[in-house]
Amino acid sequence: MKVAPSILSADFAHLAKAIKQCESGLADYVHVDVMDGHFVPVITIGPDVVRDLKKRTDIPLDVHLMIEEPDKYIDDFIAAGSNIVTVHVEACVHLQRTVSYIRSKGVKAGVSLNPATPLNTIQHVLNDVDLILIMSVNPGFGGQQFIPDALHKISQADILLKNNGNREAVEIEVDGGIKLNNAKEVLDAGADVLVAGSAIFGTNDPAQTVKLFKQIHN
Repeated sequence: MKVAPSILSADFAHLAKAIKQCESGLADYVHVDVMDGHFVPVITIGPDVVRDLKKRTDIPLDVHLMIEEPDKYIDDFIAAGSNIVTVHVEACVHLQRTVSYIRSKGVKAGVSLNPATPLNTIQHVLNDVDLILIMSVNPGFGGQQFIPDALHKISQADILLKNNGNREAVEIEVDGGIKLNNAKEVLDAGADVLVAGSAIFGTNDPAQTVKLFKQIHN
């Protein structure tokens, strides 16, 4: 399993410190939530912050675009140093074309689904993505409670990929309400990557908390 601390929950005045904590905890990815105030209510960061983060770490940057019309900004985020670019099925008019374009630029492509979005909406892109991000909260705010129904969607995504024959090639990532006390059941359901924000950066020792997450096994 992998751990992707979400810097949305870090102190934005000390992001370099947050990156160091991720490195000390041996995090696998740094999860970067990009919000535009339209697709979700909150405005967060843009490519310039991603570029500055890239200068300070070798940890892959897992950039989650919670924005309308993501095709307009994909090149900017790739140029800034994103290693994974994830778009929302709800925001893409031509999803297959979008994820294929991301891959064509030498970057891993991810597709995300909001809690109410069924898995059959990504059936046609299973061979075109490297990551499926299942939202276990409604996106837009950190610190929300995990939606239990997400466990069924995770297990169904696991089955879907196995039936498609590419389970080992595609990671299932889960974002929202992930904590030390529910991480194991999320992994047991089929998750490969856990995104955690307040559960990591809301503690006194974020680096140690990342290590505690990494000790959990399904």
